[in-house]
Amino acid sequence: MSTIASRSGGHRLRTADRSASARRGRRGDPQRPLRVVALGGGHGLAANLRALRLLTDDITAVVTVADNGGSSGRIRTEMPVLPPGDLRMALAALCEDSDWGSIWGDVIQHRFATDGGLDGHALGNLLIVSLWQILEDPIEGLDQMAELLGARGRVLPMALEPLDIEARVRGTDGTVRSISGQWQVATAEGRVEQVRLVPPRPRVPEAVLEAIGRADWIIVGPGSWYTSVLPHLMIPEIAEAIRTSPARRCITTNLTVGAQEAEGMTSLDMLDVLLERADGCRFDALVADPTTLDDALMLAQAAESRGIRALLRQVSVGDGRPHHDPVRLAAAYRDLFDDAYGDVEPTRGTTAPGTTYGTATAENPSNEEDLHGADG
Repeated sequence: MSTIASRSGGHRLRTADRSASARRGRRGDPQRPLRVVALGGGHGLAANLRALRLLTDDITAVVTVADNGGSSGRIRTEMPVLPPGDLRMALAALCEDSDWGSIWGDVIQHRFATDGGLDGHALGNLLIVSLWQILEDPIEGLDQMAELLGARGRVLPMALEPLDIEARVRGTDGTVRSISGQWQVATAEGRVEQVRLVPPRPRVPEAVLEAIGRADWIIVGPGSWYTSVLPHLMIPEIAEAIRTSPARRCITTNLTVGAQEAEGMTSLDMLDVLLERADGCRFDALVADPTTLDDALMLAQAAESRGIRALLRQVSVGDGRPHHDPVRLAAAYRDLFDDAYGDVEPTRGTTAPGTTYGTATAENPSNEEDLHGADG
């Protein structure tokens, strides 16, 4: 029986070197594309990728693989494969700027609405799993899908086996309960006090470690803090690769806090949790939106006291909803990559030392809903 692998001779379906056409070069070496690794999952990572693809083509998305909800959860119960949902969302976010990319981005995000077994399944999830079964290689399957979409970058799973997330959550009444499952933890009422991965040391793709080791920037967040962001720092091999990488490291905060898994927390609490988990790993920068976070100035001061330069910018769509604007977020990253922290005048209040408060503008900015979790 003929397979994709045999037809393609072990190579990708399309052979264009996208990195050669990157629009933004590395500072001091404009001929080499800027290399960015983005860690996360769900809507938060997708929002990040939509912004980053406006700046560079050399993007590697390292995606959590613990999703157990929706279409991905159903697929996990039927087949021994990675949950494809967050991987699909990342691929869709990186689709090329063309009619081809637009159409195929919509195709893989399409969900069936029927009275039968396909109801709620995303077509992209089924396509990805089909490639995995045909090629018997999850990395090659994702690379083939990226070629089909003309993705501006690469999407990789953070582990080669599906993970489960377990957490201890304290409710508003003070009782502590154990919760298992990414979706269950992400939507739990109360405050997460402890979280762990099962298995604790999964196999990590070598391509992930290589991408982290060659990156110019590593970006952690935004996204569901305990189920999409922190898991990367909980895998020893990935945490060590981040710690020893010559790249600069950025924390991008969420637009809102205090809901569901982060109930009762502040932005500063979330920063402390991340830095505690990233033991021994130095971060260089933090991006936060002062138009959506009431404690943004306090967060910036706390970051500065820890040696992290803070960039306060409006990166939301500005209509009161916690949705990212990819153009505004890209403008913030542009200044971050160029080390231009002080080029925008403060528009209100008093900023922390070394921080910038301002608003990037864009015509007809597209919306990005960041629900801080995966929808399968």
